[in-house]
Amino acid sequence: MHPALGLLAAYLLGSVPAAYLAGRARGVDLRAHGSGNLGATNALRVLGWKVGVPVFLFDALKGFVPAFFFPAWFAAPGHWAMAYGLAAIVGHVKPIFLLGRGGGGGKGVATAAGVFLGLAPAATGVALLAFAVVLAASGYVSLGSLTAAVVLVIALAATVGVRAPVFALGVAIAAFVFWSHRANIGRLRRGEEHGFRRPKPAP
Repeated sequence: MHPALGLLAAYLLGSVPAAYLAGRARGVDLRAHGSGNLGATNALRVLGWKVGVPVFLFDALKGFVPAFFFPAWFAAPGHWAMAYGLAAIVGHVKPIFLLGRGGGGGKGVATAAGVFLGLAPAATGVALLAFAVVLAASGYVSLGSLTAAVVLVIALAATVGVRAPVFALGVAIAAFVFWSHRANIGRLRRGEEHGFRRPKPAP
């Protein structure tokens, strides 16, 4: 098979809308609930952890499988791994299966995490740890995602070096994460962001 076929396969895999399907299975269209986003965070918020966690894991696998396995499956040189991972992220953000149905996919954070887990596991492990710590401390998934994006770039610089192609991809994805979370950043600054921590009762 020609390596370019892997790009199509990665995009189609990334396009599988796990959050949408999980919501529909429970009679809920997530595009009309919560943030309206078809990602793991909105699935967590609207459908709960028992649904949101599997959605997150599936979305991450959509990125990991192309980045880690596709170069061997499609007899492609190693540098194709980044292209396959990027195609999966594009599929998640703009899924072909939902085109023309009133919306796109998610913001690509979980899928990007899977991509970098396949490309640079050590740096990604540090970024995921930062995400978990910030989420536990603040209750904001968006703040955890933004922090993880910054930590990933720093960890990539420390582990693979700033001249490595995967570092450039990390910088590009981090910039995209900040761009896709621009509304969340505004809400965080105003103290209006949706979180998972219950407010403390008034004295």
